[in-house]
Amino acid sequence: MARIQANTVSSRQSDAPPPLRLANMTQPTISARGMDFTVRRAGQAGEPVLLLHGFPETSAMWAGVMAALAGAGYRCAAPDQRGYSPGARPREVESYRHEELVGDVVAVADALGFGRFHLVAHDWGAAIAWLVAIAAPSRLASLTVLSIPHYHAFAEGTWTDPAVEDYRNFLALVLAPDGAAERVLGQDHLAVFRALLTGHSAAEQEQLVAVLDQPGALSAALAWYRASDGHRRILSAAPEPVTVPTLLIMGRDEPYAGPLAVALGEKIPIADYRRVDLDAGHWLVQERPAEVTQAIVDQLRRYPIS
Repeated sequence: MARIQANTVSSRQSDAPPPLRLANMTQPTISARGMDFTVRRAGQAGEPVLLLHGFPETSAMWAGVMAALAGAGYRCAAPDQRGYSPGARPREVESYRHEELVGDVVAVADALGFGRFHLVAHDWGAAIAWLVAIAAPSRLASLTVLSIPHYHAFAEGTWTDPAVEDYRNFLALVLAPDGAAERVLGQDHLAVFRALLTGHSAAEQEQLVAVLDQPGALSAALAWYRASDGHRRILSAAPEPVTVPTLLIMGRDEPYAGPLAVALGEKIPIADYRRVDLDAGHWLVQERPAEVTQAIVDQLRRYPIS
């Protein structure tokens, strides 16, 4: 049984974002596994932290958090993941299987010179982060995941919890044959993603749409879902325990990971597991930036790299 220490933050007061010190942030391209990944970096020294974005975001989602972490003495990097970096955008759906995405995380960490590091992730990035913790636990000092409980539990809940029927409808669209999702989403990218990205500013929405408008980018982003068969592929095996100290940050109004997924995840053995619940939806970094950043810093300090 996982050890649960859930803290609830329920105030609806405005959460001012952490101060941005973006002048010292760089976006070089690094080579890993024969591809070129754009990587946002902040902080010159300190324990390494790798941050993973989800759909349909990029490393830009972490800019404010990274600035705050750099100010707290950490060395941060956030890649635009496979499909989102122009130089890492294979066309074949099979290239987006879990094993490939996990391999990218480890290879990017290697290319950055990260030996043991902290892993922080949201949405699809969080799903893959759980699998990294299972596949390469010796590389991680701590795991912080936002919005997605243990990936096996999330997948099971996705297909059994009545509370996430809208999400299942989205998956049905993505998995429909003959590019149906591209046609529907391509009719008016900006309107569709404005409806989805409820926690983002208009400028942020336009920036993300500009990325997905690049040749092959939307299909590449959707390939994450297709290669996983709408998350069902992970269900062919039993759930595996996690031995890395783990913090799960959830929004109380989370629309995609329902209460069943969270409950199922907390039945799986997870080392030093804690959960923080915030009064927010799915886009935690945008809705509660200061609280999210503080929770991440607390987790990093709790498990320093020895």
